[in-house]
Amino acid sequence: MAAVQWHSRARRYESELQSCGLEVAPVEFSDYHPLKSITVTDSKSRRGARKGSTSSSSSSSSSVAPDPLSSMLDGTDPLSMFAAASASESPPTLSQSRKRREKEDEVGVDFEPWSSKRGEILARFTTTEKLSINLFMGSEKGKAPSLASSAVSEKVRTRLEELDDLEEGSQRELLNLSQQDYVNRIEELNQSLKEAWASDQKVKALKIVIQCSKLLSDTAVIQFYPSKFVLITDILDTFGRLVYERIWSMCSDPRPLPDSFTADEVNDTAKETCLNWFFKIASIRELIPRLYVEVALLKCNRFLTKCGIQETVPRLTAMIRGIGDPLVAVYARAYLCRIGMEVAPHLKDSLNKNFFDLLGTFRQIHGDSVQNQLVLQRVEIPVYLTLYSPAIHWILQCVSYRAPEALLTEMMERCKKLGNNALLLNSVMWAFRAEFIATRATDFIGMIKDCDEAGFPQHLLFGSLGRSLACADPPEAERLPILNEAWKVITKVRSPQDYINCAEIWVEFTCRHFTKREVNTVLSDIIKHMTPDRAFEDAYPQLQSVIRKILTYFHDFSVLFSMERFLPFMDMFQKDSVRVGVCLSIMDVFIKHQQEPTRDPVILNALLHVCKTMHDSVNALTLEDEKRSLALLINGFIRMVSFGRDFEQQLSFCVEARATFCNLEPVLVQLIHTVNQLAMETRRVMRGSHSRKTAAFVRACAAYSFITIPSLTSIFSRLNLYLLSGQVALANQCLSQADAFLKAAVSVLPEVPRSISIEGKLRSSEGFLLDFINNFLSALLVVPDHPEAGVLFLVRGLLNMVQDYTWEDNSDAKVHVYISALPLLAAMSQESYLYSIPKVDSNETLYGGDPKFLAEINKLCETLIGQVLDHLKTLGRDEVGRTMPSLLSTRPSSQTWFTFQTCSTASPCSPGPEDIDCIPFFLHISMCTGGIVSPCNCILCLVPTICQPVSWRALNVLIFIFQYFIWTS
Repeated sequence: MAAVQWHSRARRYESELQSCGLEVAPVEFSDYHPLKSITVTDSKSRRGARKGSTSSSSSSSSSVAPDPLSSMLDGTDPLSMFAAASASESPPTLSQSRKRREKEDEVGVDFEPWSSKRGEILARFTTTEKLSINLFMGSEKGKAPSLASSAVSEKVRTRLEELDDLEEGSQRELLNLSQQDYVNRIEELNQSLKEAWASDQKVKALKIVIQCSKLLSDTAVIQFYPSKFVLITDILDTFGRLVYERIWSMCSDPRPLPDSFTADEVNDTAKETCLNWFFKIASIRELIPRLYVEVALLKCNRFLTKCGIQETVPRLTAMIRGIGDPLVAVYARAYLCRIGMEVAPHLKDSLNKNFFDLLGTFRQIHGDSVQNQLVLQRVEIPVYLTLYSPAIHWILQCVSYRAPEALLTEMMERCKKLGNNALLLNSVMWAFRAEFIATRATDFIGMIKDCDEAGFPQHLLFGSLGRSLACADPPEAERLPILNEAWKVITKVRSPQDYINCAEIWVEFTCRHFTKREVNTVLSDIIKHMTPDRAFEDAYPQLQSVIRKILTYFHDFSVLFSMERFLPFMDMFQKDSVRVGVCLSIMDVFIKHQQEPTRDPVILNALLHVCKTMHDSVNALTLEDEKRSLALLINGFIRMVSFGRDFEQQLSFCVEARATFCNLEPVLVQLIHTVNQLAMETRRVMRGSHSRKTAAFVRACAAYSFITIPSLTSIFSRLNLYLLSGQVALANQCLSQADAFLKAAVSVLPEVPRSISIEGKLRSSEGFLLDFINNFLSALLVVPDHPEAGVLFLVRGLLNMVQDYTWEDNSDAKVHVYISALPLLAAMSQESYLYSIPKVDSNETLYGGDPKFLAEINKLCETLIGQVLDHLKTLGRDEVGRTMPSLLSTRPSSQTWFTFQTCSTASPCSPGPEDIDCIPFFLHISMCTGGIVSPCNCILCLVPTICQPVSWRALNVLIFIFQYFIWTS
């Protein structure tokens, strides 16, 4: 059999492109619209109707498919039905209006709940003193009464005796408890309460609650009292919930009560049970436990009468007046206000009355009993006053919630009558809306000046005022005087911690309303106060807050870095982790808000210093996610640096950045991309015709990339950058540099491992390698051969590497590369190439269709096709051959295999019976390749090297080859 010879098919790219294009047809104007409803006209009944009429008869409408877009017009569309239902709604009735008003009176999401304050109080008010607690020991009498009891009076007497038993010694006092032990004991009591309730020992549960309530009258360790209040009221809340749910369940037979039920809907059994609980509470002898337990059950008054809560709250408010200790009394009022806001937030008069009663007790603070207690416990008056803050803040929050501005005026007048009590004034500024405070900022400053500083320092009052002014703006004419008055007081604070706590608040007001001059003055004052004795080391959170507030209002970094004291202020962050966090904040704001590239030397030098600080924090223990986030910020900075037409300065910046950020590989990759982009921008400016100077510059850019790429550890980053940089060099007519890049890429290919780590998982690198090789082959079409290296030097080098590379077992990757190289070789043999680079002579120009060059290409093609066909033969050796079905009638699956029959004649012949199954395959190839003329219709005459079974995938490979090459013998 004659030797097989393969030749590239001659291509006409322009005509092929035109033949592959879609047929274009002009759009003619018509009345038809695809969204127009479909109608049919009955010609018999409406002969006189004009042509194209949209009328329809009832007889024909049933045969037409309904238009979904028009169906909504009859009201069947759900949105149309909803609109119709809304339009048909009747106006609200009187009861609906009442419900709407009640809903408006409810507490909304803008009211800060007690749960958000609870943790803060427990963390703030602690003690190292020893505490004591009375634990209920229980008795036989504490169990539920026996069912054998016959007389109701006997049952009542038994329960009263059980309550008395609590006060007669059925408890044990635990002394010398630490704070944590005390908390644990309270939790035990809470758990005991739940267990007693679950076991139907209601009296025992009440005893526990009474015992816990008594603890609130004890101020032996006064500094711990706010935290004790929080712990005890948690138990009271649990008890109140259990009692309410029990009575509610008694009302739920046969159907549950609605949420807005009235007392008339409650059955007699539930009312009797509710009254029984209140009678038990009334029998408690001491004021404080009786008060607290009744407040805990305040919501249960709904079961008795319509106005039960409204009548009870004023009575409980009056009861608190009997508590002698002002600290105990203020927390009792706070608890009443808290429960009142939960069950009846509309009773504003009772809330106000609680607060006004509180004002009357302030004179007790300076009484002998309180002063003697403070001396005995060695507590200073300023510390003692801070114990009132949580309770007063809460009471005022309840009073001021959705209150009119006139109430603030009344509060201010009452404060003046009390001699501008600092504690009260501080709570007023915390509680009322910031807008109300801001409009009266000057008045508040005057009141603050008149306050006695002995009990409550003025800087704390100015801190509270500053918080309000940070949320709302005072009148413009008053802003500078307000800042001056506040800073006069702040700058005189001697304690660095107190100073920075207050200064940090007023920095936001300064940044919000003033220029960099005032902010620079504030920063200078902060540096002056925090530098001595390295006080800044204890105030990093506040200093970080100062930086964040400045960055919130100053997004122009030319203004920011022009502040003389900004960089010295940053020098106070000397702890590495804190310093890096500040730098991250600065870069994050720069990336988000810097819109235009910059070349400002002040900005560049400052941000280079910031980025270097971030880069130098990277070590062997740094996580990959942290490195990635740092690199993203630094890359964002690099992309925003532009020196315009000063390309040499841009390259110098990249050289400096490479030395600065050498430990972050993504940054080096970004720098290489930046330099390649710089070379292409130079080409654009010169319109592809480089001068002597620009030619030297683009060669310098290529040298930068060639030096930097080997320092990368990622093998595929190196490969891709070698290829990209080679293409950039080629576009700039730097032929020797491009040749060096491509040779380097080929030399790196053997280093590609068989598996790579992606997101912590090992994956095969074969797919990535094939993608790169395909891109590499597409670039080789326009790369001219080196005059000293021989014909197709890079192509042969790549194919030799593929031949020697250790591929995975049973892998088709090598053959995939050969198949991908065939279109390249076919394109190289054409008279004109499919694409080219301006001012770069490709092989089509260098060789000019030289027969020797074409012979080399054909020889290499024959070798590759032979390798491919040999691989196709090996695919079928282990499979059982089957007769090939007709490809024209059905497409075989990927698992179908075919056997090619031997030709009946050694010369051009006609198909015999044994060759009939080969004809469809031949015809199929003829269709795909545009018509192939073969000496005979036998497949062996077409592809004489194949006589083994092949798969559908192999047939596709053959069809692919015939698209680019023809066979001769």
